[in-house]
Parts: sequence; C-alpha cells; structure tokens
Amino acid sequence: MPALKFVRSVWESFRANSGLEPRLLDGLRVTSAVPGRVKFELDIQKEHTNRLNILHGGTIASMVDLGGSLAVASRGLFATGVSTDLNVTYLSSGGKIGDLIKAEVTCDKCMLSGLESVVQYTDHVIVGKTLAFTSINFTNSKGELFARGSHTKYVALAWKDPNNIVEELSPREEKKP
Repeated sequence: MPALKFVRSVWESFRANSGLEPRLLDGLRVTSAVPGRVKFELDIQKEHTNRLNILHGGTIASMVDLGGSLAVASRGLFATGVSTDLNVTYLSSGGKIGDLIKAEVTCDKCMLSGLESVVQYTDHVIVGKTLAFTSINFTNSKGELFARGSHTKYVALAWKDPNNIVEELSPREEKKP
C-alpha cells in the first residue's frame, strides 16, 4: 500500500473515531504523502475563523497536531502515538472564509519497529525508538508562509498496532553505523 493511501486511511480513522477532527477539520484534504512527508489543504470555512473572521489560531494548532500524526502515519504507523509537545508560530493571518490554505509536514525523526534505537538513512530522515519529531509549514493562497509549527509524539507503543505497515514503507537502503 503506498503512503498516500495509508495516510488517507489513517485520516479516515481520525474522522470516524475522534470528536474534534470531524467537527473542525472535516473538509481537510490529504493531497500528497510519501514516507516522512505529507501535504494537505483546507478551504477556510466559518468554523475555522475567530471573531475577526480570519483563520483562528486554534484551527492552526489543531492542524499542527493532526499534521504531526499524519506525518508519523506516512512512516507506516496506524496508531500515531500521543502528543508530548506542540508549538505554533503565527507569522501572519492565514486568510479569511473562502481562502485555500496548504500545509506541508515532515517527520524529522520517526520510529520504526524492530530497528536499533537510532538509524540514519540516505534521505536524512532519522528513525528513533520512542519519540517522533515533526515540523510543519502553512502557506496561504499566494504561497506565502503564514505559520509554522512543531509536534513531538511519544510513539514507543504505536508500533504494536496490527494495522501498521511499517516494513512496507521503510527505506530499503543499508543502515549506517
């Protein structure tokens, strides 16, 4: 199963089983996914805005959280762990109702089961044993960066999920010392 199909299945699981995501981010579309990197977009609706009718900071923070989980999923983990830290930097307003926003999230350090605690691959994605570190950038319809974030997840137990496809999405290069 390619990463995009798997990440979309994880997103559908969030939508089906979570209280927040289907209410706040139901219109979010995963547009691209490869191991370690996910892109998604959202058309800003009324429920995404604050009283000034611009994108609410809480919506952005929720997308940092969800984006980090989807980036972890792109490495084959169906259970994406739990948050230990989340940071958002707001650079400017993300837009208003009707605007399209885009996000690109990377799993800077993710965990794969059955491997040593830290393994470096040629694509510079580091694989760790217990924590996943993700970073995300948000752009507006003009392609301008308006927010960025980071999300740390505890994933040590996530690899036990029977729905994982970790081996299928793992890099095949030789491990480096």
